[in-house]
Amino acid sequence: MEVQQQHPKLFNNVRYVGVPGADLYQGDCLAAIPQLAGGFDAVVTDPPYSSGGQSKGSRAASTGAKYLNNCSSDLPDFAGDSKDQRSYLHWSALWMALCYDKLNPGGLMIVFSDWRQLPVTSDALQAAGFTWRGTGVWDKAGSARPYRGGFRAQTEFFLWGSKGPLAGVTYSPGLFRVQQKPSEKLHQVGKPLALMDSLVAACGPSILDPFMGSATTGMAALQAGKKFTGIELSARYFDVSVERLRNR
Repeated sequence: MEVQQQHPKLFNNVRYVGVPGADLYQGDCLAAIPQLAGGFDAVVTDPPYSSGGQSKGSRAASTGAKYLNNCSSDLPDFAGDSKDQRSYLHWSALWMALCYDKLNPGGLMIVFSDWRQLPVTSDALQAAGFTWRGTGVWDKAGSARPYRGGFRAQTEFFLWGSKGPLAGVTYSPGLFRVQQKPSEKLHQVGKPLALMDSLVAACGPSILDPFMGSATTGMAALQAGKKFTGIELSARYFDVSVERLRNR
């Protein structure tokens, strides 16, 4: 049965909903993560990239205008996507360090990025204490934005590292070719479920996602029989996540 209540160990401005196999929190991850009990085996997350604009004005544009080919999408905008490079680095190092504290020894950090934010994300990963171990590739196949006179924006990336020596026993590829189907998206920049299934398969039994979005990572985790903890700032997307995981 779903439980909608204020979690007793969290600040008053963080909403908690429990569904079978998952603990879900609506609020800022910088406030919520320190209040979690910890003991996670992996962090698998897709934070806002803040890469859709090169000037202060363009960064402040709607996320639909920045990231969608069709700006008339019914999916709502998401928060936290207007930082410049310096603030993005400091912010990323902050939330990653909080995650580091909650991970078990050997736990994985898997964080998505696009090409613009690869350097700063790798800096933040290491500043937070993680051993940076590599960069994986999501090949979007045909579901990618073309550039006239240039090259198709066909890839996004995930950086991965660990809290000390690796503890896992799986062997996973570093490139995943998964086409995004717009009709299946519940979030403006949501990742395909098949992609997250592959990443979650490399993780231990307890997974944290500080930027849950529409809970695709949560779906992959629960389908694999793993425990999921998700945090989402947007109340609208949090409600989408609750319904999705409750009705899976």
